Amino acid sequence: MTGKRLPPPLDESALRDMALRHVARFATSRGKLLAYLKRKIKERGWGGEAPADPDGLADRFVDLGYIDDAGYAVMKSGALARRGYGARRIGEELRAAGIGEEDREQADAQIASEAWAAADRFARRKRIGPYATGPIYPKQREKAIAAFLRAGHAYAVARRWVDAPPGEPMAAEDE
Repeated sequence: MTGKRLPPPLDESALRDMALRHVARFATSRGKLLAYLKRKIKERGWGGEAPADPDGLADRFVDLGYIDDAGYAVMKSGALARRGYGARRIGEELRAAGIGEEDREQADAQIASEAWAAADRFARRKRIGPYATGPIYPKQREKAIAAFLRAGHAYAVARRWVDAPPGEPMAAEDE
């Protein structure tokens, strides 16, 4: 034994307080809060009189307005788009956060409207296409396209950016 004391098992009050601290500190979705609470119950155990109800607690936080999945989706998709990620990658992040399709409508519209700007930011950050310092070799081209695809951009968009001549600005895509 290392002499380290284990925290006591959780009860209703401790779980509620832990959830409140989490939503006060982090922007989160219902799904992420639920995963956090379940993990904490598993780690520390349950000592409450009634069975643990993390679903009920998460639903109560949604009803109280502490958690807004639609707002979280818009915020998270905007932040990821500003980092240069594409629609597919952003969609994966939102699904991982437990955001349902009905809460993603506004975020999806935002993603679609900012797709070209996100690709531009990604190309600028990675020095690809018009932001490259010199001509690109076939092996580098493959790697650059793969990077675009991992970032969630479509193959056609990746090819267009990677094949752009260095130093020449690109016109926005007409869709």
